Amino acid sequence: MNQAEFNALCVAPGCTLRDALLRLEATARGFLMVIGEADRLLRTLTDGDLRRARLSGLEDETPVRDLPAQSPQVVHEDATASMVLECMDRHQIDHIPVLDAQDRPVDVVFRRELSQRIWLSPPHLGEEETAFVEEAFRTNWIAPLGPHVDAFESELAAHVDVGYAAALSSGTAAIHLGLLLLGVQPGDTVFCSSLTFVASCNPILYCNAQPVFIDSEPCTWNMSPQALERAFESARQEKKMPRCVVLVNLYGQSADMDALLPICERYGVPVLEDAAESLGARYKGRASGSFGHLAVYSFNGNKIITTSGGGMLVSNDAALMARAKKLSTQAREGARHYEHVEMGFNYRMSNVLAGIGRGQLRVLDERVRQRRRVFERYQQALSDVTDIRWMPEPEGFHATRWLTCFTLAGEDVNARCNALMRSMERHSIEVRPVWKPMHLQPLFQNAPYFPHANGLDVSRQLFETGVCLPSGSNLSEEQQNRVIAHLRRVLSQPEAHRALV
Repeated sequence: MNQAEFNALCVAPGCTLRDALLRLEATARGFLMVIGEADRLLRTLTDGDLRRARLSGLEDETPVRDLPAQSPQVVHEDATASMVLECMDRHQIDHIPVLDAQDRPVDVVFRRELSQRIWLSPPHLGEEETAFVEEAFRTNWIAPLGPHVDAFESELAAHVDVGYAAALSSGTAAIHLGLLLLGVQPGDTVFCSSLTFVASCNPILYCNAQPVFIDSEPCTWNMSPQALERAFESARQEKKMPRCVVLVNLYGQSADMDALLPICERYGVPVLEDAAESLGARYKGRASGSFGHLAVYSFNGNKIITTSGGGMLVSNDAALMARAKKLSTQAREGARHYEHVEMGFNYRMSNVLAGIGRGQLRVLDERVRQRRRVFERYQQALSDVTDIRWMPEPEGFHATRWLTCFTLAGEDVNARCNALMRSMERHSIEVRPVWKPMHLQPLFQNAPYFPHANGLDVSRQLFETGVCLPSGSNLSEEQQNRVIAHLRRVLSQPEAHRALV
């Protein structure tokens, strides 16, 4: 509902019964709000109220203020979608006004919205996955490993132009194995992007190593070369170089590899490229995930393609990948019996899930196009909203726009972001803040951190001002228009919420 539609639901106490009936007919929402002094809500008005007024003998020109007093059912701005639905069910109503702290109506929620939730990034299955899964069942090959696993590995490696791949149970498992393969030992340090999901750095703790967090840069939102340089210089002076760098590609966009990789090479430290969110993206013509000594993809349910849960470790190093496959299958030795000389893990992907992945991989390029179209529609529809700053895409970068993200500018921006997200959730639209940086997480409160510049903590700013919008490749234009309409209302001036027509 846009601002004009909201305004059309508001009438003054002097509105006649006839005019109220005409307004109900024109708006087709089933109710009106009667607004009194100081813009406060006096009552709601429904078809039933008007019908009862006519039956009681009131004339068409009777003002609605003369109707019997009624206490409206309302919620306040801190109400969640579940709280709104509970109130609707309790009072058997299908619409409910939302009041601010001064009891002024600022929003309306309808039952239909709550039953049609818009998700941030839902799975989007195609037509080929079923055939692969049915084949796995038909051949009774549903256990871990099998022909679909082998094929998924080779097909994905070819797609991103990397030599070898190992299909695993999750992206987190892939990062853990990657750290072990790069020699991370207890007591080592590992540099890691701070603006990321915790799965990027939890495996550092699995290895009993120490994370050192690196800030983002404004122009890509990914790892800051300036901060990375200072972190290396500090490590050199302390004579404790990191074992590796976990370089995250955020929200479907590559980091600036031409700026970051030479720094790591100069200090002789390998890169584990966390491309969990960026499968399908490209950087100066090369696939995201093809730059690190090792790289990781995720196929979690919210990713651009999914196996419901799963991940992939890729590399051009054949020996490393052979070892990855051994470690991920409990490190079994090549004997007839079960022989083990080192600790291993149960990290392999099942043949069934690999079948889903093969079907999904066939539509990856189309999914990228669809997500970019979603971003472009947002960008075009909201081009006149001057407070929005979209996640940048520098020249030479080709992002998937896995999630469409923006930051807000202006005064009280953190409060406005929180109000926006509360409002969208109240209407059953899933939005999220940009990742809370790892250096701000209680889990890592004692970890070293290198900001982009002295006095400039970019990742903190992005967290405090950033919002992720529904971005699924199966998001319909009707759903997106609903998101856009709510965004416009929330981002408009507060006075506009209470204007009467």
